[in-house]
Amino acid sequence: MAAQLGGDMMNFVQRYQALKQQQDTSDELIKDLLLYVKDVEENLRSENRSLQTELHDIRLDLDDARKSRRDFQAKLQDAESARDYYRQGAEIYRNRNQYIVVLIDGDGLLFKESFITQGIEGGKRAANALRAAILHQCGELADELDVHAKVCANLSGLAKAMKREGSIQVETDLRDFFVGFSQAKASFDFVDVGHGKERADSKIREAARWHLRNVNCRQVVLGVSHDSGYAPFLDEVMRDEQSKNLITILEGFPTVRELVATGVNRVNFTEDLFRSDKMVDRLPRKASPIGFGGTASPPPNSSLPGAPSYAGIAGVTAVSTSPPPPPAAPPPPTLNIPLAPKPSANASRGAKPPPWNPGPRGLDKPIQVNQAALDGIKKRKDQSKLCNNHYLRPPCQKGSACCFEHDYEPTGPERTAIAFLARLNPCTNGQDCDIANCIYGHHCPSTINGQCQHPYCKFRPDEHPPGTKYKSTYRNGDSYDS
Repeated sequence: MAAQLGGDMMNFVQRYQALKQQQDTSDELIKDLLLYVKDVEENLRSENRSLQTELHDIRLDLDDARKSRRDFQAKLQDAESARDYYRQGAEIYRNRNQYIVVLIDGDGLLFKESFITQGIEGGKRAANALRAAILHQCGELADELDVHAKVCANLSGLAKAMKREGSIQVETDLRDFFVGFSQAKASFDFVDVGHGKERADSKIREAARWHLRNVNCRQVVLGVSHDSGYAPFLDEVMRDEQSKNLITILEGFPTVRELVATGVNRVNFTEDLFRSDKMVDRLPRKASPIGFGGTASPPPNSSLPGAPSYAGIAGVTAVSTSPPPPPAAPPPPTLNIPLAPKPSANASRGAKPPPWNPGPRGLDKPIQVNQAALDGIKKRKDQSKLCNNHYLRPPCQKGSACCFEHDYEPTGPERTAIAFLARLNPCTNGQDCDIANCIYGHHCPSTINGQCQHPYCKFRPDEHPPGTKYKSTYRNGDSYDS
């Protein structure tokens, strides 16, 4: 009995010890868990404090950025207002005193004898006829333009030569003619350069250079068709993209081949204003014993021409000494005046106006793109996208800070595709943009047959042709990010 009782007691003791051991393990676990939770809580509190501090700093930065943005917006608005003011002033200045200048080498481009023989009155008539002929070439722009003319010649030498030829009876006729020419208009002048080789040439070349640099000058007309010495000067002008459309050769004597080779525009006034021959061409006719005026030249017309006739005025081929009148006068050509004509109700019915004119800059030149190259460029995402400025209008101003690709070497079709995609983004200056090589669009390039094909077109409705239909996703050119 005692042995059994002792065994039971030991069993309880063992069980108690096992239970206590488990309890100790449980307490240790709870203790470790509490310590772990404490550490985690402290770390989270520390991180929370750090985030709170960072959030505070970010809010300060945001407030500062907002203030800076507002300041920059105000400065931008001021700058845009100033830009518009100066642009308007420049446009007013550019359009205020527009003119065409006629520079004539009078030693070679000779007025008809019917003007010269009438002295002062003939000079006035010649000046008025020249001005009318020039303005007639300008069409509806004539009311906006003035005409300046300068004739440079060796007066005494030219008068003696014309008297020997028989074109004039007395040398004073030529002097009186140029007096009348200068008196006719305040902007018409005659310059006697005196004796000396190329004195008239140098004056005309320097005057032409000055007028070509003047923003108010719309055209420089050179009466130098007889002199091949002007070819180097014309070659220089024709290499300048801004100047080559501002210069025209005025033909009397047919333009020599050296000047024709430059590709310069020409206009011909031999019908009523200028002789089509040189004085040396008439020298054999002076052999007649009847005197200087008898057979040297045909008798002057009994009445001077009032308004010039412009038949055959194009002057692209040499003009014969005595051109027969054509059976029907074709419409006269116009001088290449680089100025957009104003819309007029009296515009020629034969001229068909473009269906839509988006504004002063006009329509962008269409870009024909290879679809495979376009698809390849469009597949590029994020930082692999190609930088428009780097490939189309280098260098990229951001340099190494730019987030787009600069190292890729695109093929020709791929470069065209880049230009096509850049054109889908509206230029911030719209039709007021004056950057010749601007890579962005100045009107919607996706409109075909009255339908805008782009589902997310970024151009405003006024940058589309009137009556354009849009995709259902179109938002009037607003952002599609929201």
